[in-house]
Amino acid sequence: MVRHGGRIVADQLALQGVKRVFSVPGESFLAALDGLYDVGIQNVVCRHEGGAAMAAAAHGRLTGQPGAVFVTRGPGATNAASGLHVARLDSIPMVVFVGQIARSDRDREAFQELDYRAFYGPLVKWVAEVDETARLPEYISRAFHVATSGRPGPVALALPEDMLGATAEVADVPPPARLLAEATAAQAQAVLAALAQAERPLVAVGGPHWSAQAAADLVRFAEAANLPVATTFRRQDYMDNTHPNYVGYLGVGMNPALGQRLAQADLVLALGTRMGDTATGGYTLMAPGTPRQRLVHVHPDPDEPGRVFRPDPGIALAAPAMLAALGAARPGPWADWTRAARADQEAWTLPQQTPGAVRMEAVIQTLSDILPEDAILTNGAGNYAAFLHRYFRFRRHGTQLAPTSGSMGFGFPAAIAAALEHPGRTVVCLAGDGCFQMTLNEFSTAMQYGAKVVVIVANNGRYGTIRMHQERSYPGRVSGTDLVNPDYAALARAYGAEGAVVAEQAEFAPALAQALACGTSFVIELRLDPEALSPALTLTRAREMGQGRS
Repeated sequence: MVRHGGRIVADQLALQGVKRVFSVPGESFLAALDGLYDVGIQNVVCRHEGGAAMAAAAHGRLTGQPGAVFVTRGPGATNAASGLHVARLDSIPMVVFVGQIARSDRDREAFQELDYRAFYGPLVKWVAEVDETARLPEYISRAFHVATSGRPGPVALALPEDMLGATAEVADVPPPARLLAEATAAQAQAVLAALAQAERPLVAVGGPHWSAQAAADLVRFAEAANLPVATTFRRQDYMDNTHPNYVGYLGVGMNPALGQRLAQADLVLALGTRMGDTATGGYTLMAPGTPRQRLVHVHPDPDEPGRVFRPDPGIALAAPAMLAALGAARPGPWADWTRAARADQEAWTLPQQTPGAVRMEAVIQTLSDILPEDAILTNGAGNYAAFLHRYFRFRRHGTQLAPTSGSMGFGFPAAIAAALEHPGRTVVCLAGDGCFQMTLNEFSTAMQYGAKVVVIVANNGRYGTIRMHQERSYPGRVSGTDLVNPDYAALARAYGAEGAVVAEQAEFAPALAQALACGTSFVIELRLDPEALSPALTLTRAREMGQGRS
C-alpha cells in the first residue's frame, strides 16, 4: 500500500505497541498528526515541549516501554531537551520524533533549523535524521530497539517535513523477537561465592528493568541470605520499606548512619545501579578506581562495570535476571549486621518536628498512613522532597516516579502520565512552589484528558534547596531565592479543578479526604513556615552554620 510518511510513522508506532504519544503540535510534522488520526493512537497534546517530554519519560519509567513524544523543529526540540536529560540519567526508554525543515533548505540557517545530531548527541543513545520515506520502518524499528537494549535510554529521530509528506510503498518492520538474557550458573555462583567471603555485605539496588516480580525475588533473596538491602536515590519502591531487610536509600539526604555503613562494608553487591555520586556521597563513601569495598557489579550495560569502580566481578546482565537465579541463597552470618542497619533506618524515620503551623513530616506521615499501597507518588526537586524520601513508606513496586537527575518540574507531567496509564489508581504529585510553577501550565492537559491528580504544593515562598545552600555559604545575603506565588487553590479552580489551602495541621487530613473523594484533579496548598528548610535544618540553623557557629 502506498502511504505518506506520516501514516508510515503511525503504523510503525502501532506495531511497536504504542498506545499513547505526547506532543506539542507543529507544522513540521502535520503528516504525522494525520497518520495518528487514522491509526487511533491517543495523542496527548501538552502545553510545553518540556512537559510533554517529561510525561513521555514518566510513561517509559512506569511501563518499561518507550515513551513517545512529538515536537516541532528548533524551539520545540530545544524545549524538550530537559525531558531527554531525565530519561538519559534515569535509564528510561524513550523515542522523541522531531519535525525538521525541508531537506532542500539544510545548512542555510533556515527558519528554526537545528543540527539535531550535535544538539542531542550528549543527551541520547542514538540520534538520526531520516532522509528517505521508504526507510522510515527501518529507522523506527532501530530506534525502539536501541531505546530498550542494554541500559535503556532516549533516542531522537528528526523527520524532515517534505520527507514525511512524500509517499512510498514499503513493508512494515515488526518489533524484534528478543530473547531476554538469563543468568548462567557460573554468574550466580560467582555472586554467591563473593558473598560467602564477606563479613559486612550491603546490597544496593537501582537502575532499569525492575518489575513486581523482581521486587518479590529481591525480598526472597534478602530474607534467605539475611542481607541488608538499600535502594538508590528515588528507587525506594524497589523493596517494601517496612520489610526488616530494608535499610534505607543511598542518595541525596540519606541517613548518615547508612552512609557510614556503606563506607564500612567489605562487599557491595550492586544490582542494576551505577553507584553514582549521589549514592556514594560524592564518591567519598566509595572511592573511584579500586574502592575499599569489594564491588560485585551487575548491570545491563557491559560498558558500565569498570567505568568508575573496579568490579570484582562485573557481570553484564539485567538485575532482575540475576535475582531470579539467586533465589535459593543460603542464610549468611549477617543477621546482627542487618538488624543493626534496620534499627538505624527505623530511628531515622521517626518524625522530627519542624517549626510552623503546618509541618511536612506530619503531612508525609498522614499520606503514608492513608494512601492505598498502590498509590503512585510523583515529585520533582526541592527540599520538600527530602521529607517524602525520609518519611514515606513505599510498599509496592511502581509507586515512585521521581527523577534521579534532580529535575524541577517533573512531578506534575509525570503524574498526568501516570493517571492516564492507571486511571483507577490514586496519583499524588508533591511539588514545591518553585517546582510546580515550572510545569503547572500542564493543568490544561490534565483537565482536557481527564487525568485525575492530587497535587500537594509545599509553599514556603522560596527556592528552598538553593536558599539552604545560600545561607550556608553566604549567610544573611538573600539573592535570587525568594518567590511571589499565586493562590494555588484558586488557580486550580480557574482550570476547572478543585483546591484547598491548608494553614493549620489539623486541616490537612480533611483536605486530603476531600481531594481523594472528588471526581477531578485537586490542589492542596500547604502554607509552610519559611523557617523550615529540611527535615533536620531550619533557616536560622543554616545561617549559623554559614557563620561557623556550632
